[in-house]
Amino acid sequence: MISPFSVPRRRWLAGARAACALLLAVTMSTQPAMAQSVLRDAETEAYLHEIASPLIAAAGLQPGNVDIILIGDKEINAFVAGGQAVYINSGLIEAADNTNEVQGVIAHELGHITGGHIIRQGEGAKAATGITILSLLLGVAAMAAGAGDAGMGVMMAGQQAALGKFLAFNRTQEASADSAGVSFLDKAGISGRGMLSFFQKLRVEEYRFASTYAETDPYMQTHPMSGDREATLQADIQKSAAYGKKTDPALDVKFQRIKAKLIGYMDDPTTALRKYPETDQGLPAHYARAYAWHRGAYPDKAVEEVDKLVAAAPTDPYFLELKGQILLESGKPKEALAPLRLAVAGSRNAPLIASLLGHALVATEDPENLKEARDVLKVAVARDRDNPFAWYTLGTAYARLGDEPRAQLATAERYALIGEERMAMASAEAAMQGIKQGTPDYLRAEDIALSARSAQNDRKKR
Repeated sequence: MISPFSVPRRRWLAGARAACALLLAVTMSTQPAMAQSVLRDAETEAYLHEIASPLIAAAGLQPGNVDIILIGDKEINAFVAGGQAVYINSGLIEAADNTNEVQGVIAHELGHITGGHIIRQGEGAKAATGITILSLLLGVAAMAAGAGDAGMGVMMAGQQAALGKFLAFNRTQEASADSAGVSFLDKAGISGRGMLSFFQKLRVEEYRFASTYAETDPYMQTHPMSGDREATLQADIQKSAAYGKKTDPALDVKFQRIKAKLIGYMDDPTTALRKYPETDQGLPAHYARAYAWHRGAYPDKAVEEVDKLVAAAPTDPYFLELKGQILLESGKPKEALAPLRLAVAGSRNAPLIASLLGHALVATEDPENLKEARDVLKVAVARDRDNPFAWYTLGTAYARLGDEPRAQLATAERYALIGEERMAMASAEAAMQGIKQGTPDYLRAEDIALSARSAQNDRKKR
């Protein structure tokens, strides 16, 4: 199941605020990226964790502390925004041909994390700002002396120089991340072929952009030119003992499935069906068409495709999950329960799948299902607290069971997660009125109320 969620603010904004302030200072904005949604999908997250874990370990980081987060954006891009999190656009997965290419991108982004590049962005901004201020002072002085055109020219030249200074600093960081990424691939015993082949894809995109708009100026780019990056790294990559090593075929099977489901979910249904026509009877094609038909509001065709998947792999939890999702979202929550229960068991209680089962149980509007829904959702949010909809559904289950204080607590968790401090504080304080003092639930409600109040006070001071 692919589900869009707004980016949890407490995790995103920790590093993005500093990056935004810097980029805005040099007339570049991160708003388009921040406006996108995080895509949550149990199968994709498990795959990204699996292929990234050896690289994270090679980088000297703890795999459990690094998040690989999928963004619903068709642009071919990946980035870091502070903390130990790598953001990968869905468009990058669609553009890649295999697991090794995605690993090359992840290795590069880990180079940014280990190099502390987001934190060090202030160094580049400081140098650029110094040039900007000096040019403004000189320009104003010239204008005051009566040389208006000359003063304006000084200021414009200063702005251009400042931007160039910052971009040069940024390109240095990118080159450093490339070098670090190559070392991580080598240490993890993973071939760097994918990094090189993905640079070739980026070079094609650069040529396309240049031919569409204007000749590309390499000195006004945030990254070194892809051809230069490829040439610089090729020798180091080719001398690695892992250069000729093949990727585990099972990983590429998983990659093709995930790429297909992303195309089915993100592309216009007509486009997805053109990429995976009916003549293609492979599992990835059935996967893509199931999502495309479902998004196109053809539930019967979607079920027909997913039934072929289940027939081919009856115990695959992700195929069962998709079948349950299609039935649930087609207004058949009772029919969705059986495949979703099997999917939860087969995935070892994957929290995203468990939260979908909890949703289906509540959606049946059968009072007999409410206790199961509550218990399933409690386990789901305990293992994955960054799921606003799971908290909402748990709150609904508590409310229908007559446990209003814990319904308020679940609501407070949801509001805290999406950054609604005022509502989080109100819900937490309401929960505290009905929960026994000193219990874990009371202490959690108290923590939310205190944190929300502190956040509100800090905002007032600013």
